[in-house]
Order: sequence, then C-alpha cells, then structure tokens
Amino acid sequence: MSLLAVDAVVVGYGAVDILHGVSIEVNLGEIVSIIGPNGSGKSTLMKAIFGLLKPKQGVVRFNGDDITGLPPHKVVRRGICYVPQAENVFLSLTVQENLEMGGFILNGGVRERTELVYEMFPDLKSAQHKKVGRLSGGQRQMVAIGRSLMLDPRLLLLDEPSAGLAPIYVDGIFQRVLEISRSGVTILIVEQNARKALSVSHRGYVLAAGENRHQGPATALLANEEVRRVYLGG
Repeated sequence: MSLLAVDAVVVGYGAVDILHGVSIEVNLGEIVSIIGPNGSGKSTLMKAIFGLLKPKQGVVRFNGDDITGLPPHKVVRRGICYVPQAENVFLSLTVQENLEMGGFILNGGVRERTELVYEMFPDLKSAQHKKVGRLSGGQRQMVAIGRSLMLDPRLLLLDEPSAGLAPIYVDGIFQRVLEISRSGVTILIVEQNARKALSVSHRGYVLAAGENRHQGPATALLANEEVRRVYLGG
C-alpha cells in the first residue's frame, strides 16, 4: 500500500529549478533510500515533501490525500516528521527539554512518549539532564531523531542522518533506523553514505541532476554495475 507518492515534481529556488519531474513512492512499512551525488536534489525533494518548498509542478500525496504545498505545521499533523541535516536540536536545552519540545502538539502522553524514546535510545536516558550542546555529534543526532518520534509519526523523513558523524556512531544510527522501522514507522532516508543506507533499505532511488536515474529493490541497486561504479565508489 502506497503511503507517500511524489509524482513528477518540479521544485526550485526562485527561477532555478533543482528537481525536473522527480517521482518516488514509499509503501507502508518500508525503508526507502534516496541516493545520488551532491547537488542532485535529494534534500530539495525532502523539503518539497515536508512543505518547506512548494512544487511548481507535480503532486505530493500522503495516504491518498493531496498535500502538495501544505505548510509544515499541517504536514506534521498528518503524521509526517522531518529531521533535517543541520540545526536539528536546541543546543541550549537539555535532552529532556528537547524531547518535550518535540511533543509540543500532544494532548497528554508526553511522559509516556519520552520513556519510549529513552527505551530506544538508552544513551539519552543517562544524559537526559545534560545540555545538548555538550553532547557528541552522534548523541545529538539521536536527540534529533528521538524528538521527531515524540509525535509517533507514520512517516519519518531523515536527511543525511550520518553526516559528519564519527564512524563509531554511524552503525549505531543505522541500527536505530532499523529499530524504528520495526516499531511500525515508515522511513524515507536521504543519505550520502549510499552503501550503508541501501543495506538497511527495502528499495532505493538514485537521483542525478534533479532527475530519476535508477530505482528498484535495494539489493538490486547494490548489485547494479553502473550504480556501484558511479554512486557507490566501485
């Protein structure tokens, strides 16, 4: 069952188009990766889905409803949460305060959701009273993802979750992605670490110059000679 369907979207900044008719589909319960070189439009696509950019053409549908150009606060209420690559935590607040901020639209149940996040990210529970600015990059990324889970999203958008992390944290982040998926959340990932992202995904899309270049099961993309040579480093 299709949960998210992006159909032939054209998106840009001012007069400059970045995406030229890109289409993707994410089915309920899947992990889907979007990979491609820098400047291919991966993050722009995420922003268009979440309402941060309004497509000039094309349609974004979520659970069968047209959400094209819907503002982010309304997209969140539909059940979509977005973790951007940068500036995704409040550095001056504690871990606990960041999570509580994530549940700002909840009508009760904040404590219960917080405990569920701590169960998934045990390192955060032991650091719950620390200022996030004092945490490592990997821990900050866990806070950002944990905060998004406070709203119990149906679809989680992750933009470069491993960017800038020390290798010791990269495996941990992708392990958490798998755990989140097993908890029932559908996940769409934009990731520069293409091989790692595909290794935890059901399907993937390759973007190049703002257009669909390849798509298919993650295992097939990992085995595709051109994809391996051009996008996975051989």
